[in-house]
Amino acid sequence: MSNYLVAMEAAWLVRDVEEIDDAIGVAVSEAGKRLNEADMDYVEVEVGSTPCPACGEPFDSAFVAADTALVGLGLEMTVFNADSDQHAARIAKSEIGGALRDVPLKVIQTFETEDDESE
Repeated sequence: MSNYLVAMEAAWLVRDVEEIDDAIGVAVSEAGKRLNEADMDYVEVEVGSTPCPACGEPFDSAFVAADTALVGLGLEMTVFNADSDQHAARIAKSEIGGALRDVPLKVIQTFETEDDESE
């Protein structure tokens, strides 16, 4: 069994907001609060990035229209003792999905990490 770092993205909806920076702050704060309430403070939450279609440079994944924002969040979680990368992805999606009900989630990447006991 191996340990894996699972990276996911979440689509977070923020209502009654006018500025992108405010939307990002609210989304990260709300996601962190819900994860902490579920005793999942080990999940890393940050704003996601999207490549510019013209130049390829990354920018924050947030869009505001009609005082409503869609913010892409990046979530990372380490899964211990999983059978495979697919197994780790299912575990992470189930754990995070349980805390962030009704939030669309997508697994982006899964990395096998070094085992601490391999000395």
